[in-house]
Order: sequence, then C-alpha cells, then structure tokens
Amino acid sequence: MIGFGKPLKIALGLIVIAGLIVIPMNFNRYGLFILSQWAVMSIAAMGLNLTLGYAGQVSLAQGAFVGIGAYAAAIMTTHGWPLPAAIVVAIVLGFAVGWVLGYPALRVQHHYLAFVTLAFSTLAFLVFRNESWLTGGIYGISNIPRPHVFGIATNKPLPFYYVCLGSLAIVSVAVWWLIRSPWGRAFMALRENPLRAQSLGIDTRRYTLMAFAIGSALGGVAGALYAPLTQYIDPVPFNLSLSLDLLMMVIVGGAGFYFGPFLGAMIAVLLPEWLRFTEGYYLMLYAIAVMGLLIWSPTGILGILDRYLAERRTKAASALRAVAKSRLETAQ
Repeated sequence: MIGFGKPLKIALGLIVIAGLIVIPMNFNRYGLFILSQWAVMSIAAMGLNLTLGYAGQVSLAQGAFVGIGAYAAAIMTTHGWPLPAAIVVAIVLGFAVGWVLGYPALRVQHHYLAFVTLAFSTLAFLVFRNESWLTGGIYGISNIPRPHVFGIATNKPLPFYYVCLGSLAIVSVAVWWLIRSPWGRAFMALRENPLRAQSLGIDTRRYTLMAFAIGSALGGVAGALYAPLTQYIDPVPFNLSLSLDLLMMVIVGGAGFYFGPFLGAMIAVLLPEWLRFTEGYYLMLYAIAVMGLLIWSPTGILGILDRYLAERRTKAASALRAVAKSRLETAQ
C-alpha cells in the first residue's frame, strides 16, 4: 500500500492539472474571470503562507503588496512596457519594501507585529488614494493592456486565464523548491523556536527579513497579474479587507501546509459564487461556514486531514507493536 502512495499522488496531481487546463475551455467569461482570480489570489496567499505559516511572522500587509505590484504593472504597461518587465519591477519593489517592513519583526512579535503591518497597510492605501499624480487617485488607472505571449494575444478571457495558471505553476514550483531547501527548514525552525534556532547557528535576523521579503515579492507578482486581469485598478480593492481575506485563505486552507493557499483561495473565491443560489443569504452562510470550520479545526482544512493521517499512523504503529509483542511472548 505504501509503494502505491507516491504514484497515486502523482496521478491525482496530473488529473487536477489536466482538469484546470481542459475544463475551463467550456466556461463563460465570468467563470474564467473567477478562475483567474483564484490563481492570482493563490499566488498572494502562498506568499503570506511563507511568511506566516512557515516562518511564523504575522502580517496584515499582504494586500498592500498586491496593490504595489498592481500599480507597478498598471503604470508600466500603460506606458508601453511589457508585462514581464512589470512583474520583475513588482518583485523587486515587493522584496525591497518587505525587507524593510521585516525590521520591526526583529523587535516585536505576534499581535504587536500585526499592528505594525496593519499601520503599513493603511499607509499604502493612503498613498494609492492620495498620490493622484502617480496612481490616478480615486479615479484609478484604466485601459490596462493584456500581454502578448509568444506572439499570441491574451485579450480574451481564456488565453489570459492560461497566463495566470502558468504563472501559478511557476510560482508553485519555486515555492516547493524553497520550502525543501535549507532556507525553508530555517524558516520552520524560526517558527517553532527562535532561541533554539539561534543556538543551532541559524541567523534568525536574516531569515526573518527574508521571510517577509520573499512573501511580499510573491504578493507583488499577484498584483502584477491582477492589474491586467481586471484592466482597471483603483485604491478600493487594496484596503485592509484584502489583507484580511488573504489571511483567512491561509488559515482556512491550513497555515504551514503547501497546498493550504490553493484550498483557502478556492474557498474564499469560489465558495461565495457557489452559494449565490441562496440570493441574499450567501455571505451569511459563507461566514457561518468559515467560523464553524475554524472553531472545529483551528489548523484549517488540511489540518483535519493531517490529524486523521497522524491518528492512522499511530494506530498502525500500535498494531505492529502489539503483533511484535505477541510474537515475542509466543516465542518465550
């Protein structure tokens, strides 16, 4: 049974990937927009999961970094720059600002750090709204072009959905490699016990800053894709509610689990749409479902699965010990 575990996981992954590629071909414009939004929000949630779930640093500023990336892409692409160049700039800006924002994490932790990042989120929103010479202020930036990929226009919803899906795949592979690298193990050591990590020679100062910087850079990537997705941005989508939504995605999916952001973004983006048949009650039902889940399992949906698998492994080990004990007694 154990030998079939890995091939089964690979087969299931290939089925999911094939489904994400083939099934949306039959979707209408709005369905493709929702799926594209899921892919973009998954990237942003993956960045927050790296900061919060793996490194244990609380942040309420991820929505601000999505806004920074979105405005960088909007400003550059409306002035003739290609989207890949805008994504690079969004990554650099997110990384640099995230590195600076990480310095308070060296002095404060937990809810104090949350207040610091909350203040930054508010500051970023005020800049987006008031610096109209750069951001367009409350009128925003419109007519944001979509890119051409290998000479193929992505103006229509389906091609741009594939751009978002391809970007999600690239980011997913990069994050998969990162969390299994020495950096990822250092992040987890920092989350579990900073003093012990420091006693083992881990530079906790540097890795704290790196956790913020890399997570913020992924927020910038999400923003750079969000701008051409909506083709119009203003300050409203990047207020505190976006940061709270991203935090909810990470926690509901399962903080510290690789697939947590994918599942959390799916619930946050798709579940309200699935509940629209209830008309005016769908947001109420959505809120009740999320609260019920977090009361039952604070570690999120994947935490339930992890707990089940842990109990199953424990029972299997207990059964093996019982068999070995009985054989030993029989032999004596």
